Amino acid sequence: MDPDLLLIFGFILVVLSIVFPFAYAINKREHEHKERKLELQARAEEAKADQARFQNGDYSRMEERVRVLERIATDSNHALASQIEELRTLDRIETGNREMSK
Repeated sequence: MDPDLLLIFGFILVVLSIVFPFAYAINKREHEHKERKLELQARAEEAKADQARFQNGDYSRMEERVRVLERIATDSNHALASQIEELRTLDRIETGNREMSK
């Protein structure tokens, strides 16, 4: 074989052995960046959905229930059992209304 041809072949092998690892590293970083970007977009969408859910009245229902529970805790224990049963009944009604609206 021609020595010049061997020198050119060796040079090409050295250049490729340097270029391929760098290309692999760059491609890997780009892929990780895209995955991270999609993950952040998904989290932003989840946050928007949670915010919309609370704006639709879930927060007000929860606040109303907390007020009732505070009133029960501060009232006398005589009416406690009846008020707990009323809450259970209200919860069943709300659950039924939510299932009907779906």
